[in-house]
Amino acid sequence: MNRSVNNMTQKEALDLLMMGRSVFLTGQAGSGKTYLLTKYIEFLKNHKIGVAVTASTGIAATHLNGITIHSWAGIGIKDSLDQKHLSRLLANENVRNRINNAKVLIIDEISMFHSYRLDMVNQVCKTLRRNNTPFGGLQVILCGDFFQLPPVTDPGQLQSCFAFKSDAWGELDLKICYLDEQHRQLDDSFLKVLNSIRTSDVTEFTFEKLAGRLNKNFPVGIIPSKLYTHNVDVDAINNFELAKITKPEHKFMMTDMGNPDLVETLKKGCLAPEELIVKEGAVVMFVKNNQNKGYVNGTLGKITGFDPDGYPIIKTYSDKEIVATPVSWTIEDDEEVIAEISQVPLRLAWAITIHKSQGMTLDAAEIDLSKSFAYGMGYVALSRVKSLDGIRLMGINQNALLGVLEITKIDGEFRKLSAKIGEGLKNLDSKTVKAKQKEFLTSILPKTPNPHESKDIVKELFEKYFSSH
Repeated sequence: MNRSVNNMTQKEALDLLMMGRSVFLTGQAGSGKTYLLTKYIEFLKNHKIGVAVTASTGIAATHLNGITIHSWAGIGIKDSLDQKHLSRLLANENVRNRINNAKVLIIDEISMFHSYRLDMVNQVCKTLRRNNTPFGGLQVILCGDFFQLPPVTDPGQLQSCFAFKSDAWGELDLKICYLDEQHRQLDDSFLKVLNSIRTSDVTEFTFEKLAGRLNKNFPVGIIPSKLYTHNVDVDAINNFELAKITKPEHKFMMTDMGNPDLVETLKKGCLAPEELIVKEGAVVMFVKNNQNKGYVNGTLGKITGFDPDGYPIIKTYSDKEIVATPVSWTIEDDEEVIAEISQVPLRLAWAITIHKSQGMTLDAAEIDLSKSFAYGMGYVALSRVKSLDGIRLMGINQNALLGVLEITKIDGEFRKLSAKIGEGLKNLDSKTVKAKQKEFLTSILPKTPNPHESKDIVKELFEKYFSSH
């Protein structure tokens, strides 16, 4: 298990989290970031502490049984907040309750979250919690690796869209926890390859090792996951695999209503196809969140049959059985639905895009990087796999090996800050650490409600924030 003496152990990082510090948890792929978050979430839940578990994408949220930060904060896909939207959030009891019931906010895969949206979440939390401190007084844990996939944006705007460029990042005074204990790849030569791609410091050694995996065959019985850069390639593979199944087809057509232009906008942003064709035995992925039915955007499974109404029965990889019935995606204006589409929330999933693979750990993967178009793609795809022997490389281009100089520079700063914080932790004796943790835990433990507290929260909030407008 490789580790730099300058960086932080999982135990040290967990100690810091349990002291109530807001933290940026980072480190290379396979360093145990998700594992550490899971341990802290368990600790909070065991003490009945409200924790909001979120991520920048639906697939990332599945790894922690959470939801997207966009959904949790009620910001959706908006690029800015105005008084009208904030007033709606204030009047929305569900949003208001979940934000006020939380004591800790976790946002995973922060590399893919736009800076301006982090500022929006900060504003929502301050407003709904009636507290002008950062994020309304929540302990905030941002987790991710900026060498991995960036936010989806125009190339010219990339430099300004990283979360660490936001005002909220500066307000939080985050403690940096840089992990580099390696729990996924233990082969030094493979780690050397991954780190060279991660930092855009590729050498002849890197090319030699990658070239050795071109079109390699796997032993009989090993079925690799297929990772591709573009949806069109993923769709071709999925359709081919579906055609091999001899069971009858079941077809589900998307329905729509409302403003045609807005309907088209919904269709472009929806991962469910307009025409969904599936069969018993098909590998599928849910593409919408539905906590009540037990699935989120990214939940994977296999169709085991169809219910009496003809809808697919899914056996998920976590052994849940779910009937996939149609759901709606809508656009509203003044609480009126002005555009709506409805479809069974599934898509075929023998192959997936590299974007959707982020956070996964795979034993074997067939990877095509010949059409890479964004930095981080090569690193993310290759680092999903435990060893070089588990990779069949179908192609690669130069874009797959490119990085961003600014990320290399700030990553160096993160390492230095983490080392400094780690030294400070080492200077604290265990008794002091436990005392600080107990103090934090006591401060956020659920308190007995005051029966005399005003129940008209909506009225109070409106008066506080909008009486002058």
